[in-house]
Amino acid sequence: MKEFDISFPINHVPSKEEIEASAARALGVKRDKVADVQILRRSLDARGEILYRYRIGAAAQGDDPLDRYVLPEYKYVASAEPVIVVGGGPAGMFASLRLLMEGRKPIVLERGKNVHERKVDIANLSQRGIVNPESNYCFGEGGAGTFSDGKLFTRSNKRGDIREVLHQLVNFGADRTILTDAHPHIGSDRLPGIVENIRNCILEHGGEYHFSEKLIDLIRIEDGRSVQWKAVCEGGATYTAKSVILATGHSAWDIYELFARKGWPLEAKGFALGVRAEHPQSLVNRIQYHGKYQPWMPAAEYSLVEQVDGRGVFSFCMCPGGILVPSATSDGHVVLNGMSNSQRNSQWANAGIVCSVEPGDIPGYERYGVFSLLEFQSDVERRMFDFSSSLKAPAQRMQDFCRKRLSANLPKSSYHPGTVSAPLNELLPEFVYGRLRAAFPAFDRKMKGFYTNDALLLATESRTSSPVRIVRDSETMSAVGLPGLYPCGEGAGYSGGIVSSAVDGILVATAATL
Repeated sequence: MKEFDISFPINHVPSKEEIEASAARALGVKRDKVADVQILRRSLDARGEILYRYRIGAAAQGDDPLDRYVLPEYKYVASAEPVIVVGGGPAGMFASLRLLMEGRKPIVLERGKNVHERKVDIANLSQRGIVNPESNYCFGEGGAGTFSDGKLFTRSNKRGDIREVLHQLVNFGADRTILTDAHPHIGSDRLPGIVENIRNCILEHGGEYHFSEKLIDLIRIEDGRSVQWKAVCEGGATYTAKSVILATGHSAWDIYELFARKGWPLEAKGFALGVRAEHPQSLVNRIQYHGKYQPWMPAAEYSLVEQVDGRGVFSFCMCPGGILVPSATSDGHVVLNGMSNSQRNSQWANAGIVCSVEPGDIPGYERYGVFSLLEFQSDVERRMFDFSSSLKAPAQRMQDFCRKRLSANLPKSSYHPGTVSAPLNELLPEFVYGRLRAAFPAFDRKMKGFYTNDALLLATESRTSSPVRIVRDSETMSAVGLPGLYPCGEGAGYSGGIVSSAVDGILVATAATL
């Protein structure tokens, strides 16, 4: 196979004939000698003329055929050996699908509700400020990713083959463009249907789903010949299997507490904390397209990073044409996240702007031991709630923030619970504030116009990743000293985002069947 690059104006979709003609030129053969072509990648380039750049694979007659990915088949597993999967987010769903491929029966225990019933609780959270601790933007079928745009950009190929994840998503209803786009996404309007299709596939092949089943205990049972695990749920139901996959998500603090009570291995892990920055999407379009934006072009996005005092400050979970949503999982906390529908057509663009936090940054929290960063994270979230006395987000215009000036008024925001003018420069930890303050003007040198008082900063963006890691054996993938118990995904501290969590779930499910 030979790989080569071609480009076309953004408003031109290349025909099969054009691609084949380009392939023939690259291969040095006549067009009728081209045996196969494949689009490997498509990326948008707006540095000069606005182009889509394509990476193409091609083979001539007589060459080895192109490597086209084929999904393994799902097996019917109703009577097969079960594996308990705790959590129905990306790690849990893709672990369950891999179990079907391996001929094992997944028994999925999800503390929240199915994806349709979950929407009611999310509406109550956004519109009435009522937090259901078991069903919200983080907990419930599909996990946090279901209502956060479905961004699939990842570097997880370093740990596993992401093609299994992307092809399965297409199989369950995602657009085929996610297989080739450099920054693929699905959209929060389409993800619920895809999540439901995955569940139906698991059920149709003999797996089980149990909603509103919150895990409260794990008991190891030894009978001299084998070891089994009993999963005990809040309502009294129990499930037993030789293997348990823990895919509980980064906000399932109760799982860390369970491990701590039992003396099982945990360690503190750095995370990132900051604010959500919300700009008018029209401003981001104008900056990124250099004034050439047209209404039919995709909403522009950005990725920014700056080193400040030896620590990275960076954009996170950027949502072009998106909205801000409340992501608290318990009362008394203000947490924000971003989401976009598939069309990315809201009037706002938002992104987390965060800096990394390490144990050495938070003197005074040492007394919490492995939970030091978790307690710090929680304290910042509570501080924001105490200021607003509600789910309203403390907010400040960007330049006011950097100048330590309270904003006299705030621009309209997509955040439905509302905003309240606040001195974020005082509410945020000083080492976080100082780095953000230095980063925003520096970002303006990369995106002229980014640093503006038309941009609103809202606090807090704090659930970027887990501040605790469940320690696991690098070879067996099981928790250290606990064979048969397999922590995975964001909640275990081994991934961040939909695809990396799904890949980790696949790796762990494979290990659990060896």
